[in-house]
Amino acid sequence: MSTEAFSPRYLGLDAWPSVDVLGAMVEGQFAAIAAVQAAIPAIAAAAEAAAARLRGGGRIAYAGAGTSGRLAVLDGAELRSTFSWPLDRVLFLMAGGADRPALPDESAEDDAAAGSAEAARLTLGSADVVVSVAASGTTPYTLAVQAAARAAGALTIAIANNPGRPLLLEAEFPILLDTGPEVIGGSTRMKAGTAQKAALNLLSSLTMLRLGGVHDGMMVDLDPTNAKLAGRARRIVAQAAGCTPEAAARALAATSGRAKPAVLVALGLSAEAADAALAASGGHLRAALAALAEGGRG
Repeated sequence: MSTEAFSPRYLGLDAWPSVDVLGAMVEGQFAAIAAVQAAIPAIAAAAEAAAARLRGGGRIAYAGAGTSGRLAVLDGAELRSTFSWPLDRVLFLMAGGADRPALPDESAEDDAAAGSAEAARLTLGSADVVVSVAASGTTPYTLAVQAAARAAGALTIAIANNPGRPLLLEAEFPILLDTGPEVIGGSTRMKAGTAQKAALNLLSSLTMLRLGGVHDGMMVDLDPTNAKLAGRARRIVAQAAGCTPEAAARALAATSGRAKPAVLVALGLSAEAADAALAASGGHLRAALAALAEGGRG
């Protein structure tokens, strides 16, 4: 297993000058991103499939243990603020408990029975997507979650850092991040973890983009829960609608702070008509704007 191997390149590492140690670690981070670059086709295919399932009202679930599980929980936790993804449509299956990721029980990753039971309690179905992450690709808890998800008809996406491992072989959409040996042997929070974090970011961001959460590189589905995000929402509406910040603020007030319909309100629709236009376009602002322009020409 390459992520558990000790590289002869790092013999004597503890006696190296500090700048050389850190230089080796930074090289490892570049190698991690190179592994993600190689996986782009697999990530793209997985995101397209995930969006197709979630479009029907399904949920996205993240599963993992240790560092992999914590990174998965972090990715899912950020979907609400970035894309207003409903809280009841993101689920977490973390060995030892997703409610205490900072106090991990590392032995919990060997508990396959817990993985099966916790997945069963979620009553997964064909509209759901399960993203399982494990550097080794052999973690019993994570494998059990994935097996239960696949048996329930959920879409299974696996991210692992070792080729030919069960998690990848048994997933519908395997994503291999072949990061190889770590600078500190077996410390997969480093190269493997960096690659997993980047791949999770890409996977969820492209999925949400395909669901209409992005327009012209702007997060038009953001949840403006603080002053910084409220300001961002005003800038998004002003940019997308070509209006003043003041007009953007008025449009946002009419849509309870929702940027996507506010763009249409700033262009002359009522809040109700804006919601209807977005519903007709499947939640995609570009399509709603095109329909509005076509109606204006008609």
